[in-house]
Amino acid sequence: MEDEEILELYFQRQESAIVETERKHGPYCRSIANNLLWDRRDVDECVADTWYAAWTRIPPDRPSHFRTFLGRIVRNLAVSRYRKNHAEKRGGGLEVLLSELEDCLPTGDVQETLEQKELAQLISDWLDGLPAADCVLFVRRYWYGEAVRDLAHSLGGTPNRVTKKLQRLRGGLRQRLEKEGVPLS
Repeated sequence: MEDEEILELYFQRQESAIVETERKHGPYCRSIANNLLWDRRDVDECVADTWYAAWTRIPPDRPSHFRTFLGRIVRNLAVSRYRKNHAEKRGGGLEVLLSELEDCLPTGDVQETLEQKELAQLISDWLDGLPAADCVLFVRRYWYGEAVRDLAHSLGGTPNRVTKKLQRLRGGLRQRLEKEGVPLS
């Protein structure tokens, strides 16, 4: 079933919309949550919460990119769940991703240095200027949280090569943000 047909089921308030969403986008949403949480129960809860959020937001929302809409919801839920689960602990997972980006993030409160939307626009513009393969690599690692070894496997390279490429990309982002006057750590 196509996304427009699924959205129409939401607008008609038919519960089959959830079933069709699960059928078409369940694996995609689970992979996003799993990359951040690594716990099946937490992943299942985030995905179920995603279906509930879609049900409550559609209507009135009518997302033009349904898959991206769901991906953003599940990612935000997974990050919130991760933070809740690791409030007292420090370890791998999301902390590793954030530590890799540490040199590219503004110091202090983002609201003090730049409005969040302005920062997001700067990063988006930077991503738009990258070759497609580099953009995909960066987004897969830092938005979807894919492991370096998985990226290397799917790209036909070595983890070391992917790590070096990601370092160069982060360096490019850092230079761009510094050029725009964003104070970095």
